[in-house]
Amino acid sequence: MAAEDAVDDRAATPEDVDAICRSLPHVTFGTSWGSAPTYFVSDPATKAKPKGFLIFRPARAADVDPATGEPYDDLLVLFAADQGAKAGVVESPGPFFTIPHFDGHDGFLVQQSRLGEVTVAELREVITDSWLRMAPSKLRRGFLEAEPKSDDE
Repeated sequence: MAAEDAVDDRAATPEDVDAICRSLPHVTFGTSWGSAPTYFVSDPATKAKPKGFLIFRPARAADVDPATGEPYDDLLVLFAADQGAKAGVVESPGPFFTIPHFDGHDGFLVQQSRLGEVTVAELREVITDSWLRMAPSKLRRGFLEAEPKSDDE
């Protein structure tokens, strides 16, 4: 097993979020939604406004765990390609979910404290999909063309 495979197979941690985000092209870190820490993607060749693809959602009184009644205070917001992709992510076993605030929207959530329920490879996939959802089309095409193909493709 290659060293990279071993890393990809281990349980994800909150520290992996930064490494994965920064490994993607044309990513910057700043704030959105007032003061929420956010990873943005933009095309430096255009003057288009950067788009947030991973947002550290501030705690909100209405955001509570329905099982415990405890407020969520460690949420990450990610984005799916469309409603079908979102349903696939939040309906499969794992830590990804949605709340009524995101009904009809492509955004979904994960608690940082539950990232260990997925592997680094799985976390990389949802973060990369969120990046792809927000990246300008030219940047997205270039990224997809440069990705190595697996043997079964």
